[in-house]
Amino acid sequence: MTAPEPGPGGLVPDGPGIAVPERGAWLRRGISRDGGPLVEDREVVWLQAGSYYADSRGFAGTTSFDGSQVHFHHLTGEPGEDAGTFRRDGANLVERGTNTDGSTFLEIWTPLPAADGACGSWSGPDHHVVRVGRHVVHVDSGAGTYWRL
Repeated sequence: MTAPEPGPGGLVPDGPGIAVPERGAWLRRGISRDGGPLVEDREVVWLQAGSYYADSRGFAGTTSFDGSQVHFHHLTGEPGEDAGTFRRDGANLVERGTNTDGSTFLEIWTPLPAADGACGSWSGPDHHVVRVGRHVVHVDSGAGTYWRL
């Protein structure tokens, strides 16, 4: 079996997805919507601690993996659920998926430094917090907020 040839931008075409790491702090390096150009319009941080995640865009909850796609179950903040197929591109994670409105996306996630050390997830009425090393994301019904300790 031979490896697929890289496509545009050096990315390998889609294949079976992988589960996301159980622990990680990730900075989004770019997003392509509906096949458009890869751009970044704001700082987006995603933290993963076990099956719990928090995204600085304003949603948090749990992840599950069905053998092909990772499902993000939104439990706090912005309602919904989304799914994506992940694969590695060096140290980065490349995510491709479809939103509930049928639009598609491709996101490039780069690991953040200083992700070793304390790690955990806490929730309460209308909020969820995930910490991975020096990175913290807090999500409530109003917004998501990222801090670096």
